[in-house]
Amino acid sequence: MAETENGNGAAAGEQQPVGEGQQIQVGVIAQYTKDLSFENPNAPGVFQKQTESKPQIDVNVNVNARKMNEEAFEVDLKITANAKQGEDTAFVVELVYSGLFGARNLPEESLQPFLLIECPRILFPFARRIIADATRDGGYAPLLLEPIDFAALYRQHLSQQQSQGQKDEASVSTQETVN
Repeated sequence: MAETENGNGAAAGEQQPVGEGQQIQVGVIAQYTKDLSFENPNAPGVFQKQTESKPQIDVNVNVNARKMNEEAFEVDLKITANAKQGEDTAFVVELVYSGLFGARNLPEESLQPFLLIECPRILFPFARRIIADATRDGGYAPLLLEPIDFAALYRQHLSQQQSQGQKDEASVSTQETVN
């Protein structure tokens, strides 16, 4: 039986050593909701109060990544939103939306930016929709999160690590207040 080439000069089924000239391959293997919680602790009372002001909403975003095997990584995008109407909690929504990403021939120095910038950028629109649906289904106006600059978040994380002399970890976080 004759062997055929697979496009990169190697015979089909033959493994080439990782090095220059090999194509970088990255992709989404799967996306999934890992955890979703919606709490409406003061219902129905919170709906009976007439108020002119919008609720104060604190949003926290965390990104964590972990290696599953040589070419697969799980990235968790955790978003927590806590809405207060005056002194009362209107709602709390927490979502961990995850993705399994494949990365082959990706240089080591590019791995962490890929996992902490590009992967959450891919996951965010889906997580945003889930949060909006959960708040709408809970009786509130949909919470439409503003886009997040994961590159700026990553740079901030690196600067904090350098100033604190910490080792390189595959996680970043931010906190915002939405009015």
